[in-house]
Amino acid sequence: MSEMKIYEYIWLDGYQPEPSLRSKIKTTEDDSPPAWAFDGSSTQQAEGGKSDCLLLPVQTYDNPLFADYLVMCQVETGEHEAHPSNTRVAASEVVTDEWWFGFEQEYFLWDTLTNLPPGFPPAGFPAPQGPYYCSVGAKNAHGRSCVDDHLDACLEAGVNVEGINAEVAAGQWEFQVFAKGAKRAGDETWVARYLLERTGEDYGFAIEWHPKPFGDLDWNGSGMHANFSNGVMRESGNEEVFTKICNAFGGQIPRHISVYGAHNEQRLTGEHETQAIDKFSYGARDRGASIRIPHTTIEDGWKGRLEDRRPASNADPYKVASAIIKTVKESGV
Repeated sequence: MSEMKIYEYIWLDGYQPEPSLRSKIKTTEDDSPPAWAFDGSSTQQAEGGKSDCLLLPVQTYDNPLFADYLVMCQVETGEHEAHPSNTRVAASEVVTDEWWFGFEQEYFLWDTLTNLPPGFPPAGFPAPQGPYYCSVGAKNAHGRSCVDDHLDACLEAGVNVEGINAEVAAGQWEFQVFAKGAKRAGDETWVARYLLERTGEDYGFAIEWHPKPFGDLDWNGSGMHANFSNGVMRESGNEEVFTKICNAFGGQIPRHISVYGAHNEQRLTGEHETQAIDKFSYGARDRGASIRIPHTTIEDGWKGRLEDRRPASNADPYKVASAIIKTVKESGV
């Protein structure tokens, strides 16, 4: 019987303004995934004359799709230095497991034959948003089998997806990832994205991560709301702690918007449950604010989390977590 193990390596490429996922498979007798290499000239991570880039395994998951294991990797240059596209390394400089993150990842399924989301007619548009959110029934819930399979795949892999739901537009869905430690939350969000892309292949669905794929139409866009807390937020029971944090965020709009996803200005307009991209607000239970103070935080005696609603669906969770932690630390909390 073969002793070979099959490892599926996953990494982020160098595409701009936001990275894409890449993967390749290695068979080996090694009991753990070894470092590996790839052609960076084909992923916008190296020049053709010096194209070797290195894959450094950082997290291993059971693989529910094909290979024995999924291997999340960081990218290094051929000189064993962190590659500029390696945002996980930058995040590791400012994060500890004290920080808890929950990312609410919205996206559109995208039929590769019609070049539209499922539920869209060949010409024109479906009925206005409203009946699709958390919907039931074939008239309003489009692509559920793919979404259910994705949830199963994440749970089999050991990725902590805490829930899924249909979103406000036809063919739009959401999953939620929670992890203790910002690096781990970033890893699991990227692996969940990868599993969604791979699951979509079986259904002829691409995944549309653009925050506003239909421009100025009267529909919500797609975000990646970032829920976050540290020990003080979870334990202090002091409203002033949360006020200080929110006020600190209000003074750092450019820092956050610069890493909250490309094309986010099309989504953050001040309409459709958003605050305008150049403004800042916070409020209890306010889904139109930049930062929402959840009702559970207040009901638990000002112990809990905050939700930054500005990150776009295509944002890099490593960058988002790094910016959030830096601003909270500067607040003195």
